[in-house]
Amino acid sequence: MAITVTPKPGASTSNSPKNIGIVIEGVEVITGLGDIARACSVLLGLTYSLNLDCPRLKYTFEVFQKLFLELDDSKLSNKVQSLKSKLQA
Repeated sequence: MAITVTPKPGASTSNSPKNIGIVIEGVEVITGLGDIARACSVLLGLTYSLNLDCPRLKYTFEVFQKLFLELDDSKLSNKVQSLKSKLQA
């Protein structure tokens, strides 16, 4: 799973508009998301709706869901609880 940021076709400068999309298992599943924040939220939604299991991103998704979105934040893993404590300090 990845969020990709590539120059739009025909763009020549580094400040040109970017094409932001999501790749799952080597297949670009969605493009034209506009910005990274939208891509993160769509990736989170795709992960839940497709019931994807990605052990490498387990804690990343837990932080999104439980710290940023404040969903079920009473049941945190030890690593995420540690991060929450450091963020609140």
